[in-house]
Amino acid sequence: MIVYNVTVNVTDQIHDRWLEWMLNDHIPKVLETSMFRSYRIFKILSRQPEETGSTYSIQYYAEQLSDYEYYRDEFAPKLQQDAAEKFGGQFTAFRTLLEEI
Repeated sequence: MIVYNVTVNVTDQIHDRWLEWMLNDHIPKVLETSMFRSYRIFKILSRQPEETGSTYSIQYYAEQLSDYEYYRDEFAPKLQQDAAEKFGGQFTAFRTLLEEI
């Protein structure tokens, strides 16, 4: 199994709108691609004193690497652009690809 993990830190100013958008718009669109069979979203509780905002880990589960690669090439650019246009400058994200052993 492949896990595509997206870690996102959002400012307090957009937190509630962002979380609603993730749950009701963005994540459903990612799943509609049929490249992932499920997802989980976690709020990260451990943080450094100087950190601000809220940080989340969104994990999408794919059966094989080729599913993720197709998503990355064909769908991710548009979905990431949508996020930047809606919340640009008010969040940071980094992505990690994991393989279950």
